[in-house]
Amino acid sequence: MDGSLLEVWLAVQKEFSDIPNITELTRTCVRLFMAIVLGGLIGFEREFAGAQAGFRTHMLVALGAALFVLVPLQAGTPISDMGRVLQGITTGVGFLGAGAIIKLSSEREIKGLTTAASIWMTAAIGIAAGMGRESTAVVGTVFAVLILVATRLYQKKTKPDVPFH
Repeated sequence: MDGSLLEVWLAVQKEFSDIPNITELTRTCVRLFMAIVLGGLIGFEREFAGAQAGFRTHMLVALGAALFVLVPLQAGTPISDMGRVLQGITTGVGFLGAGAIIKLSSEREIKGLTTAASIWMTAAIGIAAGMGRESTAVVGTVFAVLILVATRLYQKKTKPDVPFH
C-alpha cells in the first residue's frame, strides 16, 4: 500500500473504532436489539388497537432513545452527566407525543392520549435498554402491555359503543 492509501485506511479504521472489540459490539447489538423488540411489542399492541402510531413508530422511538444514551456512555460521559441527555430525550419525545394528540370539535373529546403516553413509555424503555438495564426494560414493557390490553378489554366490556385507542 502506498502512503496516501495507508493514510486513508488508517483514517477509516479510526472512524469505526468506537466499537473496539467483539464484546463491545455484542453489548451494543444486544442493547439496541432489546430496545427494538420491546418497542415493537408496545407498537404491535397500539397498531392492533387501531392507534395512529403503531409498530414502526414505537420501534424507532425505542431505538432512538437507546442510541441517545448509548453513544454518550460509549464516549465516556459520566452517569452523573446523563441527566441532561435524559432531559433532552424526554422533551423531544414529549413533542412527538403531542403530535399524536388530536382535540376534536367537542371540548371534552380528545383522541390520542394513550398513544402519546405509549410513545413516552417506549422512550423510557429504550433508555433503559440503551443504558444496559435490559431486565428493567422488559419489566416496564410487560407492565405497559398489560395496562394497554387490560384497559382496552375493560373499556370494550363497560362501554362497547366508545372506540378505544
